[in-house]
Amino acid sequence: MNLLQTIVHYSLHLLFPAFVAYYLDKKNWLKIYLILLSTMLVDLDHLWANPIFDPLRCSIGTHFLHSSFAICIYIIAFFFRKTRIIALGLLLHMLTDALDCAWTNGFVWQ
Repeated sequence: MNLLQTIVHYSLHLLFPAFVAYYLDKKNWLKIYLILLSTMLVDLDHLWANPIFDPLRCSIGTHFLHSSFAICIYIIAFFFRKTRIIALGLLLHMLTDALDCAWTNGFVWQ
């Protein structure tokens, strides 16, 4: 993972959700931002991998909370009001990880 890729990856995980939260509700943006950040816990599924961290491994399709089945559940959850913000956070996380996979595998500029 090169420096630019690392900056983009963690900016999308940590900074972009703040902009999304502010756009969604200027009054309650901090609460929404914290909920979006809490969806980073989805990375706990990395604990079942060997090795736990591999910078060249694509999370999408490798870890069970990053699987196609899980992503389908996140998409369905997005359509329900009570789970919409959590689902949005999970989907943003999956998109960030998918971009990272594409970048690592040479589908994005290097």
